Amino acid sequence: LGKMIAEKGANMIYGSGSVGLMGISARAAIEHGAQVTGIIPWFLQKMEGGVSNLHREIVVNSMHERKIRMAEMADGVFVLPGAYGTLDELFEMLTLQQLKQINQPIVIYNLNGFYDHLLRHVDKMNEEGFLQDINRDIIRSSDSMEELLDYILEYPAHEGIDKPLTWL
Repeated sequence: LGKMIAEKGANMIYGSGSVGLMGISARAAIEHGAQVTGIIPWFLQKMEGGVSNLHREIVVNSMHERKIRMAEMADGVFVLPGAYGTLDELFEMLTLQQLKQINQPIVIYNLNGFYDHLLRHVDKMNEEGFLQDINRDIIRSSDSMEELLDYILEYPAHEGIDKPLTWL
């Protein structure tokens, strides 16, 4: 992903950790010439450390503040396989999109069917009437990283937002 981001002339904003798939992606993006901004809470910086050679690292006080900053700065959300934190960030962005607080493409890289069960559950929420079709369609998923990245880069960002992103 990092290499592809650089090859397409894009930049990367991420949670700034050095571990996991995002750490690998950030190092690849830097190695191939993309500018990478990391946003990390101070306590995670102590636990994980960050990726060296970041264009910019922003240290914040909490996970909540990290999500706020990423939502404000990013033009899209690219979800790789991950754990609780990944799902937390995914559902926060989906909720903000549903409430028209942001208008950013949200894509899920469904490598080897990693997110099949989650996507079936989202379909179930839609079938049972808890989620309208328009909100189910917020999620784009694929096992093609390039397809998803192209979707983000071609997305008409920020159109149709009722008001700027506001946090209380």
